[in-house]
Amino acid sequence: MSDMSEADAAPARERRDTRNISATPNFDLLAGVSLRVSVEVGSTTMPLSELLSISEGSVIELDRAATELLDIYANGTLIAKGEIVSVDGRYGIKVAELVAPERGWAGVERRG
Repeated sequence: MSDMSEADAAPARERRDTRNISATPNFDLLAGVSLRVSVEVGSTTMPLSELLSISEGSVIELDRAATELLDIYANGTLIAKGEIVSVDGRYGIKVAELVAPERGWAGVERRG
């Protein structure tokens, strides 16, 4: 029995710290992968009849207050929250907080 417990303990000591993915050597393989980054200002649900009746100048009320942070998604996965900024006459987003970085991917919301 002591041989088995020693064999199980050896690999545990050799395991890498996987909490920081950028510290692993294989991260370089993924560093050049492109992801679609999008920002969600808000959303709403409405009947099709109401949607069909909108025209130029119509206002659609969203479910988010103007002062709330916006959701930032990478390939449909919520990764951060931020606020709109103007950069050389174009819209940008300033990251205000990362979503659950200490919990890894377990607490990340996936948009369907």
